[in-house]
Amino acid sequence: MFTGIIEATGKLTELTQNQGDLTVRVSSPNLDMGDVQLGDSIATNGVCLTVVEKFSDGFRADVSNETLKLTQFAQYKLGQTVNLEKALQPISRLGGHLVSGHIDGIATVVAISPNARATEYWLETSSELMKYIPYKGSVAIDGISLTVNEIKDCQFKLTIVPHTAQETTIAEFKVGSKINLEVDQIARYLERLVLGAQEPAQSSTLTMNLLANAGFIK
Repeated sequence: MFTGIIEATGKLTELTQNQGDLTVRVSSPNLDMGDVQLGDSIATNGVCLTVVEKFSDGFRADVSNETLKLTQFAQYKLGQTVNLEKALQPISRLGGHLVSGHIDGIATVVAISPNARATEYWLETSSELMKYIPYKGSVAIDGISLTVNEIKDCQFKLTIVPHTAQETTIAEFKVGSKINLEVDQIARYLERLVLGAQEPAQSSTLTMNLLANAGFIK
């Protein structure tokens, strides 16, 4: 689990085809690897990757075909700059929103314009994902937790302050850039609950006698 508050940026220094999928090495002198263990998760441009080899300045991870299908990893090149965040600890401040690192799909930058010291980005995604993106809701864009400031059909607007632009890869976005998108988990779970409530009730074998016999009630 992550917060969408980027800790550092890094670069992809290895991209190796490995028995049908991909192994990557991420190098970042600014990401503290001191408390990272093998098997830990690090969000890389919003994608939850498992550390399979650790270095003083980064890590190596495997990227499955499922991840390659749903994200932009298949398009990344050597030297690509990526946003990095280590997994949330229970004692950490939740400065953004709950981010799983499980990418839902791709968003495309369709317009960029200045607004005082900030920069406004309009992004477009599928109607299937757009239904989970409300006005003033949260999204993760390449792992960055951001607030949606306007919506229009299948497009949504993000307002990026100078600090976010400086500390992440978002300043490198151009019109046409394709970005990893994760919608708010709460919206997905709420939809599932609502749909489940509309489904016909299923017959259950759970009875009061069964609970009593199992010792759950007296």
